[in-house]
Amino acid sequence: MKSLVTGGAGFIGSHLVDELLALGHEVSILDNFSTGRLENLAHVADRVRVHECDLGVTGAWADEFSEVDWVFHLAALADIVPSIQDPRTYFQSNVDGTFNALYASHHAAVRRFVYVASSSSYGMPDMFPTPETARMQPLYPYALTKYLGEQLVMHWAQVYGLPALSLRFFNVYGPRSRTSGSYGAVFGVFLAQKLADKPFTVVGDGNQTRDFTYISDIVAALLAAAESSHSNRAYNVGSGSTVSVNQLVDLLGGEKVFIPKRPGEPDCTFADISRICSEIDWQPRVSIEKGVEKILENIQYWRAAPVWTPDTIADATRDWFRYLGNNELP
Repeated sequence: MKSLVTGGAGFIGSHLVDELLALGHEVSILDNFSTGRLENLAHVADRVRVHECDLGVTGAWADEFSEVDWVFHLAALADIVPSIQDPRTYFQSNVDGTFNALYASHHAAVRRFVYVASSSSYGMPDMFPTPETARMQPLYPYALTKYLGEQLVMHWAQVYGLPALSLRFFNVYGPRSRTSGSYGAVFGVFLAQKLADKPFTVVGDGNQTRDFTYISDIVAALLAAAESSHSNRAYNVGSGSTVSVNQLVDLLGGEKVFIPKRPGEPDCTFADISRICSEIDWQPRVSIEKGVEKILENIQYWRAAPVWTPDTIADATRDWFRYLGNNELP
């Protein structure tokens, strides 16, 4: 079997590469290293083919799709504030890049195409757990581009018969999650603060809940999707439960300080995973307690990560409040 992973040097992609190699696959990786790191692949460098390229621009990289069985399209720009500040780059990466990957996959007649979508496209849902049929209401360019990418995937499956699925990930965490760049996911922020013996910066009152999903469960879902016979379907991928940010702080251990609640952030993320559990052979296996234990065993990975403070967070999220402060959908 031959698999191609776009964004294979990133957090999720590199873990997927590990599992594909363990299954005996020949693995090719396309990555522009805007967020991916060669260090994530150092332990398998002699076993993978890595091509540095920008999927948002057509090029010779499309030749890498030849004779590929499975394509996993993970390459994307993430983060909220940068997407607000530079939407053009996000559309080129996340929408044009997905179009180009689909075009190359179709012409190479790949056997499976698995797209990584985002639960952020649900916006502020009013159904919990949130099913795939819930209204999509992206509130910022990153969420919009991920939803548009999913629509392209469904269109290619419907019109061109490309065997393709989309997985909507909820709050992924685990080793190798990004340690640099803009202010982002709570785990990376908290772990760097813990290493620096600084208080955890808790947004709002900390009672908001999140569907934290451990990386090994995410990779298992990707592989199960590739092995399934379904197409033109979207699936939520979550842990099957939620935990409050205050509970997460208790598990990590440490002091906390509260910072202002941000507009456009839901009070709860909670995936209804009944569809993927019933249609695809997948179940989440890692509890939040076990996941945090694994994270703390690898905490030194975040030693070089920026240590965010209330002041630096306020500065980094200024445009967040500026553009999303009055963002209410009808």
